[in-house]
Amino acid sequence: MSRVFARRTATIATMHGKERVIAPILEQAFGIQSILPQNFNTDAFGTFTREIQRMGTQIAAARHKAEAALELTGETLAIASEGSFAPHPAFSAIACNREILLLLDRANDLEIIGEAFSTDTNFSHQSVRSWQEAEKFALQVGFPAHALVAIGSDRKIVKGITTLEVLREVVEQSLHDFPNEPLHLETDMRAHYNPTRMLNIEKATWNLLEKMQSLCPQCDAPGYAIAEYKPGLRCRICGIPTKLTRAVIYQCQKCNFGRELLFPDGLETADPQYCSFCNP
Repeated sequence: MSRVFARRTATIATMHGKERVIAPILEQAFGIQSILPQNFNTDAFGTFTREIQRMGTQIAAARHKAEAALELTGETLAIASEGSFAPHPAFSAIACNREILLLLDRANDLEIIGEAFSTDTNFSHQSVRSWQEAEKFALQVGFPAHALVAIGSDRKIVKGITTLEVLREVVEQSLHDFPNEPLHLETDMRAHYNPTRMLNIEKATWNLLEKMQSLCPQCDAPGYAIAEYKPGLRCRICGIPTKLTRAVIYQCQKCNFGRELLFPDGLETADPQYCSFCNP
């Protein structure tokens, strides 16, 4: 195992409690001590409630957070995360959560990205016109363990709602002030208010750790990981290439050494159900 990260200090770029799942994993593996940047406002890089748009792509936003955290602390190692929620690319009725965890190491000129993609999320929203509708929605999305956000017709936003009393007060006040307009409710996707999302951040941390421990066969640099997926696994019946992965390309970001690995999933042919000819 590389000693590049051993017993270093890492600043975790968060104000939403993500260090609770990130720090113990890194400390156990490398003896990394974690700190938090003081007065660090991650909302400046984008909010789930859309007052502030995210800065570029998901990876770019995480990189901006990590860079800002390093500037504040003067450290050389930072960890930042960024989550996104959207319909599943293949099954649009199902919501999914993609978590990115980016490690930025200025001392060794390294950037390593861990990720987790999961359909285990309570990401949801609904417009309600009564307390009964609001209560039903809340219970469906795991309230009160998972908090809610209310957005009124006047665009007033109330975040971090975790009790029925507060929720009812917000709902009834909004419906009283705007009797002809619904109140928009949505799940609070900030990590410290969403235990399900926190578990996905933990999964992304384990993926990051795996890549931190993966060393280049040529130069021994950490972060030797899959850089490209190649489709084309052939159908078991007709032999036509499918969209399933046939090979992956591992690549080192330091020396650019690369290697192709065939059949990474342990399958040399594809089930006909994935074939556009056998199962059009």
